[in-house]
Amino acid sequence: MAVEVLTFGCRLNALESEVMRRRAAEAGMEDAILVNTCAVTGEAVRQARQAIRRARRERPEARIIVSGCAAQTDPETFAAMEEVDLVLGNHEKLSAASYAAHDFGIGETQKAVVNDIMSVRESALHLIEGMDGRARAFVEIQNGCDHRCTFCIIPYGRGNSRSVPMGAVTDQIGRLVESGYREIVLTGVDITSYGHDLPGQPSLGRLVRAILRQVPELERLRLSSIDSIEVDEALRRAIAEEERLMPHLHLSLQSGDDMILKRMKRRHLRADSIRFAKEMRALRPDIVFGADLIAGFPTETEAMFENSLSIVEECGLTHLHVFPFSPRPGTPAARMPQLDRGLVKERAARLREKGAAAFAAHLAAEEGRVRKVLVERGFVGHTEHFTPVEIDSADWGAILPVRITGRTGRALTAIPLAEVA
Repeated sequence: MAVEVLTFGCRLNALESEVMRRRAAEAGMEDAILVNTCAVTGEAVRQARQAIRRARRERPEARIIVSGCAAQTDPETFAAMEEVDLVLGNHEKLSAASYAAHDFGIGETQKAVVNDIMSVRESALHLIEGMDGRARAFVEIQNGCDHRCTFCIIPYGRGNSRSVPMGAVTDQIGRLVESGYREIVLTGVDITSYGHDLPGQPSLGRLVRAILRQVPELERLRLSSIDSIEVDEALRRAIAEEERLMPHLHLSLQSGDDMILKRMKRRHLRADSIRFAKEMRALRPDIVFGADLIAGFPTETEAMFENSLSIVEECGLTHLHVFPFSPRPGTPAARMPQLDRGLVKERAARLREKGAAAFAAHLAAEEGRVRKVLVERGFVGHTEHFTPVEIDSADWGAILPVRITGRTGRALTAIPLAEVA
């Protein structure tokens, strides 16, 4: 049987899952399940363990190999699972040798191969021709993180920040465009820190400008989550001037309250986020924002939580990712005074309700407009603003001009302009 990959977590994991699949194939592996885990929340880890047990029941003869951030930060837990054959670290999972070298019980072999991620100094560009089943391609430009937010375990799963050289990035995007991809997403752990470790310290803005200049055939370029406090002037100008850079930014806000932001050890305050959103709208009036927000951080009072609720309107957020606070072992926030779990869940529900109302208002405002939609699988696509659109079109991978005709509870509906005429 073929190699199956189960992916949890971020876009970077989605890209790396495709690399893992191909490296396992290069090693001649068959009848295997690769589980690429996430460590952002305890729930993500629980879901991965549940998926591993289910995979063993459904494919008892398959080899199960677990990797990803949860495997990197807690390899012993996964190695102790009887369903698991091998645990690989985040660096090891991207090498064909890791899959070829293991004898899976034939001889004496180490079950967990997880080295010190902090010793990794470079981020290699993974040369793949695309991503199976996707109309857009992700390109990793950076990995790791030098910041130490008190709630976050990810630096210990990904290591320190390291960037891919600009030339390698633009060359890879050129190849993907030649292969037929019309939208590219730049991804990483902390992409606004891009270039600090490279000669000359090129910024994310410089990289964006270089991509759009050197790959003129690329129709749409999109950024994954950014830290607004790190946005450089070159990126600001690119947002204002480059129509091919999509008018959608996903912000790593985490909270709308200054005291909580300080206790999180974030580098911005509430006013910084509001000012950034205002400045970006002045530069690009049609821009829309998504954001990550955590509900129920330790010591959060009702008044502090209300500040997170109100920042949805203050920044004009339309696409919210809401996380109930999850204490991650080994982080400073796990040692802070915790809120009752019921209260954490209740606040997360209220924040999601606020986000749903903002998203519904955004959908309503789009009715009647003309947008360009990248048609994806299942007759669903996304506009320039990353708004989902249900469209009856078989032109998978095409970018179609459409008229927005209505909305469902979760997406817009549209018809191609050719049919309107």
